Amino acid sequence: MTTLSFEFFPTKTDDGTEKLLTVRDELAAYNPEFFSVTYGAGGSTRDRTYAIVDAIQQRGIAAAPHLSCVGDSKAEIRDLLLRYKEIGINRIVTLRGDLPSGAGLASSELRHANELVEFIREETGDHFTLEVAAYPEMHPQAPNFEKDLENFVRKVKAGADSAITQYFFNADSYFYFVDRVRAMGVDIPVIPGIMPITNYSKLARFSDGCGAEIPRWIRKQLEAYGDDSASIVQFGEEVITDMCRKLLNGGAPGLHFYTLNQSGPSLAVWKNLI
Repeated sequence: MTTLSFEFFPTKTDDGTEKLLTVRDELAAYNPEFFSVTYGAGGSTRDRTYAIVDAIQQRGIAAAPHLSCVGDSKAEIRDLLLRYKEIGINRIVTLRGDLPSGAGLASSELRHANELVEFIREETGDHFTLEVAAYPEMHPQAPNFEKDLENFVRKVKAGADSAITQYFFNADSYFYFVDRVRAMGVDIPVIPGIMPITNYSKLARFSDGCGAEIPRWIRKQLEAYGDDSASIVQFGEEVITDMCRKLLNGGAPGLHFYTLNQSGPSLAVWKNLI
């Protein structure tokens, strides 16, 4: 069975929240397993993330908050876990998180994602299904690919149930990563993270920052379209649909769409697949 899930980011206004919940309702018609909601560096969106998670949960489909440990104390994390339990949350996306500007890693009680996974298991047992991040093309701050694989295995052994990857545009990178971690004893599902292509300049800037490679042939075609947004969207839909089909045919257990709080681009790809 192929699983489907979608990611949102917290909005800054009440109006934005209402629009996001409309998007949630549009996506809910396709019976996703859960909606995840991101969490800002150092807990900077803590209250807004909680509010969005609560609002989504109340509409009947599971919400999975992101929870990072850098910049948050154990007491703050413990309190947030309790609050999430109280509103019926049973899945969390556990991350190290980005360092707040000017902050040092040494100042955090929990400094790595495997430590956060261990802490949640110690505090709550098996109450939460814990997702961790995977990086088929290597975490941008990892010293090398082998160390990054070791870090991933460490998170899994700490108690993770499943993994969601950073987005990528080369299916072979996903299959190679899965083969490597399977050989290292990892047997949890690894769900590909999917980023629809709708705006080349924003995508290029974001991808450069997070270490996701846009293959040269895709870059050059997108550059050739210039400001022709309709052609960019059409080409992007074709590229992502073809990649997703290859992933699913090759055994990927599902797809996790980075929606950027829009329903259209993700649904266009999904409808091509079903």
